[in-house]
Amino acid sequence: MITIVSGLPRSGTSLMMQMLAVGGMSILSDGERQADVDNPRGYFEWERIKRLPKEPGCVAEAEGKVVKVISQLLLALPGGHEYRVIFMQRPLAEVLLSQEQMLRRRGTFDPAVDTSTLVKGFQNHLYEINTWLNSKPNLKVMRVHYHRVLNEPKAIAEKLTQFLELPLDLEAMVRQVDETLYRQRGK
Repeated sequence: MITIVSGLPRSGTSLMMQMLAVGGMSILSDGERQADVDNPRGYFEWERIKRLPKEPGCVAEAEGKVVKVISQLLLALPGGHEYRVIFMQRPLAEVLLSQEQMLRRRGTFDPAVDTSTLVKGFQNHLYEINTWLNSKPNLKVMRVHYHRVLNEPKAIAEKLTQFLELPLDLEAMVRQVDETLYRQRGK
């Protein structure tokens, strides 16, 4: 089984990876992308997974582990594996605000980009991804709302152990949730 944490960028995927790591799961991560002000505890990414569309076989290295895969790459997952996908959900207004703040800090924010176009694009993408996730017999999905992780971390940790059918360290998982890192709140 391959466990995947996915969602839109800035939807809580790094927090979920942190929780699973301290809970006892093996993480497939190369540490190449270092912690920064936007993710002070790190990104938990594996650079090679970004080549998934051209190298679908690379996902086999995640067998028995958890790997973060951005939602845009989920469609490239090859058959022949059993997947458990933890799909993070967060209000689009918060996702966009978080992305904007990150881009501003990096000096790459473009104020000319139409927010309504971005929202429509994300909505279409999420519809496509959810339709695809629901159509795959070799894939089970658990949708996790970011706010529930913040407000009910123990309940979410318990649901994760049931979904993954693994004995995870619930208390360690709960301790990873730090509400002070919830900085971009929707209006």
